[in-house]
Amino acid sequence: MGQWRVASLPMAFKAAGTTGKLAERLPISLKIVLENVLRQGDWQAARAVIDWALERHSTAEVPFRPARILMQDFTGVPAIVDLAAMRDGMKALGGDPDQVNPLVPIDLVIDHSVAVDVAGRPDALAQNVTREFARNAERYGFLRWGAEAFGNFKVVPPGNGICHQVNLEHLAPLVVERDGQLFPDTVFGTDSHTTMINGLGVLGWGVGGIEAEAAALGEAIAMRVPDVVGVRLEGALPAGTTATDLVLHLTQMLRKVGVVGRFVEFFGPALDQLPLADRATIANMAPEYGATCGYFPPDSHTVAYLRQTGRPEDHIKRTENYLRAQGMWRDPNQEPVFTQVVKLDLGQVRPTAAGPKNPSDRHDLAAVPASLESCLAGFGVAAADLIKARQATQANPAKVLPGQGDIVLAAITSCTNTSNPSVMVAAGLLARNARAKGLKPKPWVKTSLAPGSRAVTNYLKRAGLDTDLDALGFETVGYGCTSCIGNSGPLAPAIAAHIENANLVVAGVLSGNRNFEGRVSPWTKANYIMSPPLVVAYALAGHMGLDLTTQPLGKSSDGEGVFLRDIWPTMEEVQAVVAATVTPEAFAEGYAHVEEGPAQWQALKPAAPSATYDWPQGSTYIHNPPWLANAATPPGTPHKLEGRILAMFGDNITTDHISPAGAIAAHSPAARWLERHGVAPGDFNSYGARRGNDQVMARGTFANIRLRNELVLGVEGGQTRHWPSGEQGSIFDVAERYQREGTPTVIVAGRQYGMGSSRDWAAKGTRMLGVRAVIAEDFERIHRANLVGMAVIPLTFPEEVTRQTLGLKGDESVTLTFPEILAPGCVAEAIFTSPQGKVVKTPLSVCVETNAEAAYLAQDGILPFVLRRMAGRG
Repeated sequence: MGQWRVASLPMAFKAAGTTGKLAERLPISLKIVLENVLRQGDWQAARAVIDWALERHSTAEVPFRPARILMQDFTGVPAIVDLAAMRDGMKALGGDPDQVNPLVPIDLVIDHSVAVDVAGRPDALAQNVTREFARNAERYGFLRWGAEAFGNFKVVPPGNGICHQVNLEHLAPLVVERDGQLFPDTVFGTDSHTTMINGLGVLGWGVGGIEAEAAALGEAIAMRVPDVVGVRLEGALPAGTTATDLVLHLTQMLRKVGVVGRFVEFFGPALDQLPLADRATIANMAPEYGATCGYFPPDSHTVAYLRQTGRPEDHIKRTENYLRAQGMWRDPNQEPVFTQVVKLDLGQVRPTAAGPKNPSDRHDLAAVPASLESCLAGFGVAAADLIKARQATQANPAKVLPGQGDIVLAAITSCTNTSNPSVMVAAGLLARNARAKGLKPKPWVKTSLAPGSRAVTNYLKRAGLDTDLDALGFETVGYGCTSCIGNSGPLAPAIAAHIENANLVVAGVLSGNRNFEGRVSPWTKANYIMSPPLVVAYALAGHMGLDLTTQPLGKSSDGEGVFLRDIWPTMEEVQAVVAATVTPEAFAEGYAHVEEGPAQWQALKPAAPSATYDWPQGSTYIHNPPWLANAATPPGTPHKLEGRILAMFGDNITTDHISPAGAIAAHSPAARWLERHGVAPGDFNSYGARRGNDQVMARGTFANIRLRNELVLGVEGGQTRHWPSGEQGSIFDVAERYQREGTPTVIVAGRQYGMGSSRDWAAKGTRMLGVRAVIAEDFERIHRANLVGMAVIPLTFPEEVTRQTLGLKGDESVTLTFPEILAPGCVAEAIFTSPQGKVVKTPLSVCVETNAEAAYLAQDGILPFVLRRMAGRG
């Protein structure tokens, strides 16, 4: 390795003796963890990772320090707000504000703020960019201040793509060269789908913004050495299937296996032929199958991708040499050891759609109509009415307004799939074939294409497929997340009014990764994830209840029925176009001006350079948050809490339910606050764009329009009851009332609480409402960590105990008793007392995984903990 100094894994294995021999077969994802702790000089932690190989399981705690931090603007703005607030806090503690500065490089890619206000016309991109800057100039000016004020912090301007795709195609080095050292690239991201980078062989996963901030400031993040589930992939995908079908199959399968909090690492003979873009699609969806990450070890496909995307040749060669020397290169002749192994024959994968409200709800295409029928039945729509609506869609070419089960949104969107040239080219070829047959999307379908990078536009243009997509209404609307994050924009007024007046249950189709309730659009109660070519196909069909395997999409210009099989491109056709057009030049052109941004960005005046931020009075976007109010004297962990149940939920409550990212509904607490501050409804923007203002976001907590609280049965939206009065109101208003009364509150919930996005505001908002503990059957990994980071105590019921078995109605008073010192594995006691005097008791597990987390709870959260340590008060 010449002059480069490295933490040598072969030497570590040799030093470990007999155990080291076995540990040479560690999963490569754990080898990266091992290198990380070795480079920190922590031999005790390194020994714990090596010893994992003995039992293939460990409870040991190790410190992890990522090489980089990745942010997007929805989560990045509040993160930079927090750093600015920490500078104020440092000054208040008598320290130097400049001490609050990232020690780990941060890349923030602005990609979540563009909305599909305009679609289906040639000027859609220009119009949407103009509106994006009109809405977000204040936020963008704040980020430009941050780029000036903080070292190690770079902003990628709007209009370049989605952060994970930009990371994959441009930012990630795979092996870092820094300060005379080579070491593996590792990433923490403030977005769940940071896991996409694992397709490149970079170990990375999503964390909450507050955890990312701590890591950026030099805090080693304590983690337990995880179980690693090996997924052996065999065989090859059948004709007519895509990487999207494969990942949806894996998502359903791994949800059933149960991989929450675990690493997943892929191996097996199928990897010999599995392109890196397909690996990235699979890795991207790790949050949907519940894993911390879905890791693919580097191999020849990795090197080929680095060349394809234009990385320098000397760096590529050095990277390969380093990975081979460290034993981090995939060896098909020596399989690693795993905690558990599951197998999948790719030949079993079939064309698929997942919905209507969870990515793991996978259906073969032939089964989609039945899933829609079941969904509509839940909204009181009879099967006969659905059949009539489908027949009307098929038989009436003059129809212009949707009916029950019709599709009103068709979006090619999301890094999951727009990063994959094969599915994007397939969509273009299908559009070309449909156009030749005279097919067009139904007039009530809002179509859009939002590539994850400009490289996609380049290779689609080289292939001439952009004109075919444009002809079907799939013009480019922006370079960002759009519909996948809920920025679908409005429907045509006549269509929106018809949906509301006729009480229709209509659908959206998208090539995204999330279709949770209330996320994609306020008008679509059913949403299905699928591959980009299927998005185009369903837009042509116009109705979600069609069986695309047996029923025609529509009629050709000569009156003949056209079936999906008639226009579906062959694998050979797709591969030929990819080989000819997806070249290093396409990526080089796409990233040539990545730092410049559009003219509106260049014209934006940043705030005056200063060490601390001059918080603008009256701003409804940026506000100094209250997290550090007790930094000088943290209150400590309560030993006894006597309070009330603020809300009680069932299973699968997502972070979208807790802290929605989409539109701010009229008459909601957030809307009322904005109107009091002079903001017109047309300028509300979204909750995601307002995350820099804690006053808005507290009012948006539990404000999802589809949220169901068991304290107010039969009611949708963020409603609850105050006790003992029994009066109903918004969750925010009732929480405020409890806080005025000095009554702490808790949340009670079912399984998989907090699944979905790594949304720190789901924890911040919970804390701002006065909630001190959340009691659930189990938690998704990131949200549990976020709650701890905000000093909200996560607790779980014992096995076989639930809110139902305890007979809880939500009107009980609650007493929680905690041990004197919180530590991993400790137990609390809960006593629930009904108004009639009935008392039920149960032990609860305190979900603290590390001693560091216990310290965060004791110090009122991770940010006060870090600030006190930096100021010499810890």
